[in-house]
Amino acid sequence: MSAGDLARALARRSFVELTARERARALLDAGEQRELLGPFDRLHSPWLERQGIVPQEDDGAVIVRGRLDGREAVAIAIEGRFQGGSIGEVAGAKIAGALDLARAAAERGAPVLPVLLLETGGVRLQEANLGLAVIAEIHASVVALRRHVPVVGVVAGMVGCFGGMSLAAALCSRLVVTRQARLGMNGPEVVEQEAGVEELDASDRPLVWSLVGGEQRHAVGLADALVEDDVDAVAGAVREAFRRGAPHVHWSEEVERFERRLAAIDPAGALDGAALRRLWKREDR
Repeated sequence: MSAGDLARALARRSFVELTARERARALLDAGEQRELLGPFDRLHSPWLERQGIVPQEDDGAVIVRGRLDGREAVAIAIEGRFQGGSIGEVAGAKIAGALDLARAAAERGAPVLPVLLLETGGVRLQEANLGLAVIAEIHASVVALRRHVPVVGVVAGMVGCFGGMSLAAALCSRLVVTRQARLGMNGPEVVEQEAGVEELDASDRPLVWSLVGGEQRHAVGLADALVEDDVDAVAGAVREAFRRGAPHVHWSEEVERFERRLAAIDPAGALDGAALRRLWKREDR
C-alpha cells in the first residue's frame, strides 16, 4: 500500500459503523436538520413490553428533514441495532407517513427528495400481521411517491436488507449498495433454518456474499451504484442518483425480463455467484 493509499484509508469515515440517526444526518447537507417523531416524543411499540422486550422510544425508525444539494429532502433510516432493524406497527407507520407527506408536498409543487436507509431483516415477528400490513403500506407509499420524485434507497450493512423490506428496496427508483451490504428476500439464516445447511451454510461468509452481497447484486444489475464504505462516497452516490433521476422503467415494471432471467436457471443444477453473473449480465438503466 502506497503512502497515498494509506492516508486515504485513514481519512475514510465508515458509513456502515454509524447509527441510523448518524447515517441520516451524514447524508443531508450540513446545517439546519430536524428530526420528526424522535425519541423524546416517546412513540414506541405498544406490543413489545407485553412480550418482555424493552422497546425503543423511536421504535427503530429515524426521520430527519433537511436539504440535499440545497433541495428539500427527508432521510428515513432504520436502526439495525434494534431488533435487527425489524419493522413493527409504529416504525412502519413512521416510514409510510414520511413517504406520504413527501408525496403530498410533491403534489403541491414543492417536491421533497426521499432517501430510504434500509438496514432491516424485514417484518418484526413479535408484531406479526401488524408488521406485514404496514410493510405493504410502505410499498404502496414508495410506488405512489416515485411517480413524482425519484426514491433513492441505500443498503450498507451490517444487517442487510431482507424480507418484505427487500421488496421496498426493489421498488426504489435507484439503489446504492456497499460491498458489505446484503440484499435478498430470505436471509441466509432463514434459508439454513428452513432448508438445511446442505442448501446454504449461513456461516460461510464468502458464499453468502457471493450470492447476496452488494458487489454481486450490483454485478447482476439489481443495484445502480456500488460504493466503498465511506460517508462521502455514499453521500456522493445518493446525490448522483437524484441527478440522474428516475429510470425509464422501474424494476417492478420489468416482469417479463425477470421471468426470462428465472427461466434461464436450471433448478436441478448447482448455481454459484459466478454462474449467476454469466446468466444475468448487468444492464444499466
